[in-house]
Amino acid sequence: MPKSYNADQIQVLEGLEAVRMRPGMYIGTTSSQGLHHLLWEIVDNAMDEASNGYADRVTVTLHQDGSVSVLDNGRGVPVDEHPTLHISGVEVIYTRLHAGGKFNNENYAYSGGLHGVGASVVNALSKWMTVDSYVNWGHWHIRFTSETDPKTGKVNAGKPEKPLEKVGNTRKRGTLVRFLPDDTIFEDIRFNPVTIARRLHELAYLNRGVMITFVDETAKEEDKREQVFYSEGGIIDYVKYINETKTPLSDDVIYLEGKKDSTICRLALQYTTDYADSVFSYANNIPTHEGGSHEAGFKAAYTRALNDYARKTGLLKEKDANLSGDDFREGMTCVLTVWVKNPQFEGQTKGRLGNSEVRPVVEAIVAEKLADWLDNLKNAELAGQIVGKAAKAAQAREAARKARDTVRSTKALEAAPLVGKLSAARGHHPEDNELFIVEGDSAGGSAKQGRDSRFQAILPLRGKPLNVEKKQLEQVLANEEFRSLITALGTGIGESFSLDGLKYHKVIILSDADQDGAHIRAILLTFFFRYMKELITGGHVYIGMPPLYRVAKGTKVDYAYDDKELTRLTKAAGKGYTLQRYKGLGEMNPEQLWATTMDPGQRKMLQVTIEDAAEADRMVTVLMGDKVEPRRDYISRYADFNREDTFEVPEEQRKAQEALDAGK
Repeated sequence: MPKSYNADQIQVLEGLEAVRMRPGMYIGTTSSQGLHHLLWEIVDNAMDEASNGYADRVTVTLHQDGSVSVLDNGRGVPVDEHPTLHISGVEVIYTRLHAGGKFNNENYAYSGGLHGVGASVVNALSKWMTVDSYVNWGHWHIRFTSETDPKTGKVNAGKPEKPLEKVGNTRKRGTLVRFLPDDTIFEDIRFNPVTIARRLHELAYLNRGVMITFVDETAKEEDKREQVFYSEGGIIDYVKYINETKTPLSDDVIYLEGKKDSTICRLALQYTTDYADSVFSYANNIPTHEGGSHEAGFKAAYTRALNDYARKTGLLKEKDANLSGDDFREGMTCVLTVWVKNPQFEGQTKGRLGNSEVRPVVEAIVAEKLADWLDNLKNAELAGQIVGKAAKAAQAREAARKARDTVRSTKALEAAPLVGKLSAARGHHPEDNELFIVEGDSAGGSAKQGRDSRFQAILPLRGKPLNVEKKQLEQVLANEEFRSLITALGTGIGESFSLDGLKYHKVIILSDADQDGAHIRAILLTFFFRYMKELITGGHVYIGMPPLYRVAKGTKVDYAYDDKELTRLTKAAGKGYTLQRYKGLGEMNPEQLWATTMDPGQRKMLQVTIEDAAEADRMVTVLMGDKVEPRRDYISRYADFNREDTFEVPEEQRKAQEALDAGK
């Protein structure tokens, strides 16, 4: 009999309870990404003050107690009484979902936080939050807490300890919000200073003239505790920063700006000698990693305007076919920003701009401003270089098309090294299937024997694949390793890429924990980033984490994935254990590889994400591009190739090992 379903089983969540019950609905995830999303909500509020002309300073501080604060010198949060709720404006904003001053355009012409849930969600998911509002020459303060009622076990989420109170008089103006994330909600409540600094650096470029300061009180070295981000050139400086490690086609950065029907569009672009294009778009300061209507409008207008120019100037003959958008964008680095009155982002995490009316507006602005730029004789040389580069790209595109057709053809597939090399999964449900890209035939053999063939496939790599950062697509498609990988995934590549054909929803890079393994991971990630970016943004790419050590005592076996974990295990084992260090995946037998690295119930994996697309693009160029000096500087600053020597073998284990080596 089915269980009865009555009205008394319907649960009504009041106030902020719903947020704590289903945090993923509001911030996407309770992982590190969701944790930082809390901070971005508060930072976005401060930046809304700045982008609307009410503030020019924002300070973010990471405190030693694990809390974080955001201070701006804007107008302050309203402190007067709400006419119907009869509580202060501060309390309304931080305790009521869908409450705020951004639902019309009277207080904020442009805003990134239009959902009206940001501030209250942060409060709901925090142990405590304090808000200080400096407004009308007064300093006002309120503290919210989330505490469990000992009698009912119910959590009172984000409740004010007492009503808003006036602390005193002040000449300051603005808002200070400080909060401590709830460790019962999040997997880890430690903020990443590098992640914070990158986002603030990005915001400084997007909001020229606004001084953004990051203070990290947790930093061990005093000179690393404060960073100031400021840009007079805005997105022009941003493009130059992204291209710092690339070779520009010209020192000129093309800048276009216009306003139509209340939508403001700004874009800056520069060409380099690279083959990949990099377009980074934003709407009301929010990164739109998945693009949207503004990107579509820009690309359409840009392609049409340059084709018209090429024909008008005779660079394209009457018999010649039009060049494609991909041709014109080869080697382009572009930052596109729009300001929209009522932005509609797809999902609370705001990855794609959905406003259909924005596309024709952006298209019209770009078409008009770009035509003016092209008509200016002083730009003729650069315009000719752009068209010339696009024409060469078209030739390479045609060669790549033929190579793709070869990869797709049945005859080629039968002759491809993939057959007999890929051990496919038996399951026919892509969402359940996993593809392990394994370094070397030896490890590939162990993985094939140790896997669960119902849902796991193995693709061994023979040697290092091609570094795609330095090659055109036709050269990539001619590479045996990448041809096998493209065929195995079933998605196509480049302009023909589609997730619809993806055969494995988890693509796991499995390489040794040494320099060669790191290089192979970097090469594969560069390939995915340049030619299959949606594979990463869709959350399909992972890095397998094989253990470094095996600690055995009697029948008990444990594995350590880093030196810190090894220290803990050896201390717990006491005397008489044996220690094995794995120098490569090939040293593990199939059972060990399954137990440590492939078993979904026990393994450790890192999901590859793109938190800052522009910084990711820059780092790919640093590590994989032609310029040696930036790579050398980065490696000397950050790389640690002495990991093997950081663990000191315990004295009793060292003596036992020496005795074994001597044959005693």
